[in-house]
Amino acid sequence: MNNTGKESRPLNFIETIIEEGLKNGKNEGRVHTRFPPEPNGYLHIGHAKSICLNFGLAEKYGGKCNLRFDDTNPVTEEVEYVDSIKEDIRWLGFDWEDREYYASDYFDLLYEFALKLIKNGKAYVDDQSVEAISEQRGTPTQSGTESPCRNRSIEENLELFEKMRNGEFAEGTHVLRAKIDMASPNMHMRDPVIYRIKHASHHRTGDTWCIYPMYDFAHGQSDYFEGITHSICTLEFEVHRPLYDWLVEELKESDYRPHQIEFARLNLSFTIMSKRRLLELVKKGYVRGWDDPRMPTICAFRRRGYTPEAIRFFAERVGVAKRDNVIDVALLEHTIREDLNMRANRVMAVLNPLKVVIINYPEDKVEWMETINNPEDENMGTRKIPFSRELLIEQDDFMEDPPKKFFRLSPGNEVRLKSAYIIKCEKVIKDNNGRIVELHCTYDPDTRSGGPQSNRKVKSTIHWLSSRHAFKAEIRLYDRLFNKEDPGEFDEGQDFISNLNPDSLEILDGYVEPSLKGSRPLEKFQFQRLGYFCVDPDSTEEKLVFNRTVTLRDTWARIQAKA
Repeated sequence: MNNTGKESRPLNFIETIIEEGLKNGKNEGRVHTRFPPEPNGYLHIGHAKSICLNFGLAEKYGGKCNLRFDDTNPVTEEVEYVDSIKEDIRWLGFDWEDREYYASDYFDLLYEFALKLIKNGKAYVDDQSVEAISEQRGTPTQSGTESPCRNRSIEENLELFEKMRNGEFAEGTHVLRAKIDMASPNMHMRDPVIYRIKHASHHRTGDTWCIYPMYDFAHGQSDYFEGITHSICTLEFEVHRPLYDWLVEELKESDYRPHQIEFARLNLSFTIMSKRRLLELVKKGYVRGWDDPRMPTICAFRRRGYTPEAIRFFAERVGVAKRDNVIDVALLEHTIREDLNMRANRVMAVLNPLKVVIINYPEDKVEWMETINNPEDENMGTRKIPFSRELLIEQDDFMEDPPKKFFRLSPGNEVRLKSAYIIKCEKVIKDNNGRIVELHCTYDPDTRSGGPQSNRKVKSTIHWLSSRHAFKAEIRLYDRLFNKEDPGEFDEGQDFISNLNPDSLEILDGYVEPSLKGSRPLEKFQFQRLGYFCVDPDSTEEKLVFNRTVTLRDTWARIQAKA
């Protein structure tokens, strides 16, 4: 199955809400979504699901989707992250056209709105410590306590807020709070902080501002300024929705208002997607960077050899849920296998070579064997691979003293070489330490394709390379970064570093067939019988580097078959 298609399915709950609104003429029949990343790290597979959902809904209903950067915290944001986010979205196949926005575009408007709240008696400046404010908020079962600053006059609040704006106060000494309800059962409504002081240069506005809006204050208002109809967030923002609605009601000047809808974030087994913890992995050198193929970032999946079509189909396949759950990472691996099975050429590579000499084959002879590029698509054609007297096979494809059901090469046993001849092992050569270093075999010249014995049956077919034509390559075998299904992302007391898989990367000096010389970075292949591999950007003209995308073994499909 080609994953560029979509499986038929019923409407998800968000689509049901949208279609009900369209039927009732809500927001003049418009569908306008947005993807609002914070530029404080690289996007991961969870963001990919959100990207596919927001842009996909706009596409499905003939609407628009904005890209808006939530750049309200200058301390953690960098232009590098902005650029990477745009690259990832484009790679996934989505286009925001001319609708690229930033929360910082609205700093003047947000400041004016904050002044409006103060003038309406709906906001006040609090000069207590962070600890005091936190303690006064109470608990989920106990009402909060009103701040002694809560009943300051409008004039005093305007004066203090202006001094905050002018940089006259140190960080942490003053905040602006919305005046809502300290007895609310929803703690986010207990006079939340909406502005704080940060004496830091912003990547877009420089030193123009030293006060910055909180996410909850900037989020809904930015949606309103842009005409967003469906503000789709992950489930943790459900408790923030009353504040979102309260602020929009205070701002709105018409009947239009955006509607926040929450869905369950994507959680994967054996995976951490906290940007804070991913940054720790990068900064402390546990991985080689944000695009290390073991990371769950979109750029890492791209480098590992995943396709945008596979990731989009995976997002479609897991669906949109209202309740948190954990998706088996094997489903993601199954999806990329399905995709690469259709598009990747089959080639031959040997990762752990064992020399084979065909003792009855002429020393200087070379034959070019025709082989199919991809049996799933005859339009992908064929190619020629060289065959000579000295070959390389995988060490695992030979056993000197094999068990009963070992059908590969062994003394006196025959195997077929893929797209070539049947050979028989005649002699085993060992070094002084008793290690097998060479096999002497004979071949049956009648068993080549088209020969009189080409259909002769043997129990096993193995891959091989002509030793004199093989091209040396570095092979990076990537495995899961964590060896525990739940690595501890949500348990602050757990040392998630202790759950790192020490065998998540193995580097081998292997060989590939000569047709791969000159392969381009990110070009994808199936190494026959070994897995799917991708050319790494570290490759040079002298040395190819391949990343293993995924093994051929499909755990998820086998689990489904048993269910």
